[in-house]
Amino acid sequence: MKKYLENKRINLIITLVLILASVVIAFIAGKEFVDFRNDDQEFIIGPNVTRIEKFSDYNPNLKETVGDADIFILEGSVSPIGPSLLILGGTHPNEPSGQLTSVLFLENLEVEYGTVYIVTEANRSAYSATNPQEGSPMYYDIETESGIRTFKFGSRATSFVDQWPNPDIFVHPASGQQLSNQDTRNLNRSYPGRIDGYYTERVAYAITQLIIQNNITITIDLHEASPEYMTNNAIVAHPGDAMNIAAHAYLYLELAGIIIKTETSPVNLRGLTHRELGLYTDTLAFLCETSNASQGRIHGEFTEELIVEGKDKFYEKAEELGLLEANPTTIHERVARHMATIMQIVTSYNAIYNPGSIPGQSLILNNMPSYNDVMDQGIGKYLK
Repeated sequence: MKKYLENKRINLIITLVLILASVVIAFIAGKEFVDFRNDDQEFIIGPNVTRIEKFSDYNPNLKETVGDADIFILEGSVSPIGPSLLILGGTHPNEPSGQLTSVLFLENLEVEYGTVYIVTEANRSAYSATNPQEGSPMYYDIETESGIRTFKFGSRATSFVDQWPNPDIFVHPASGQQLSNQDTRNLNRSYPGRIDGYYTERVAYAITQLIIQNNITITIDLHEASPEYMTNNAIVAHPGDAMNIAAHAYLYLELAGIIIKTETSPVNLRGLTHRELGLYTDTLAFLCETSNASQGRIHGEFTEELIVEGKDKFYEKAEELGLLEANPTTIHERVARHMATIMQIVTSYNAIYNPGSIPGQSLILNNMPSYNDVMDQGIGKYLK
């Protein structure tokens, strides 16, 4: 009996210790989650930003929510009259070169003619959490001449905190197409959005209305893809005029040594920017992809080096075997590619729509580094 009571006492102590340890771990993990969610990224606003709007200006249902992102507006120093451009970064916060490219434009761009709208956090909710079970870092660093800049590495989709539960099947409202239930939290499956729909649809609606109400000429959505994915190092464009511009841009990018391809927006996959914005607005809609090893499914440990340098032994082996659609690259090359593609799309638009170079009828952008500048110096050279 005495032995039994002693064992029972020991078991009770062990149980209490385990419960206490679980509570401590849960507290630490919960605090880390809350701290990350509440850690707002601060962006250096370049001297050429003339005004800032919010998503809630275009969908009041986002007012005082995490999704009420900033819209940075740069109006032409000579004249704001002329074409306009929307750069969408941060649609998928686990595709970091999209955001870094938008930040590069925010901090450096000078607009001579026309107007440029820049969004650095298209889905702010997805910057408040990382992908479950991915084991990805919450942050990554870029070294600049002023010191280390730290950026958040988020999730592909809206946080469950802001949108729950997922439906059994996500039905794209505008087309009736049935998609995976998790796509209800994917901003790039939610266009043109709904003013009072799911949280993610409300964000998509705000972006769509931003384009419609400002009659934005060109919209470029920045993404990254796994090296094994077919649509990679590519411009995806809505059929018609946007595709003609993409083909023109492709030619000149290839001549500059930037290997790229073009693809037409598929008719059988709905909710994407290049499909829905081309259908429901007058904008020329494009989506750009670069090759990112941290997006893939065959990489090893998920580290900050994987995000920034794109180095991974498993991808190196796959590259040796010729199994990849596009080789993984550094974040510097991915940003350089996005930046060069944006500039060339604008140049191609001007060449096609204003061949006489009439002032005020072209979108004239200045003060951006070249592709080779970023490749040689790194993106940190051009971040403040």
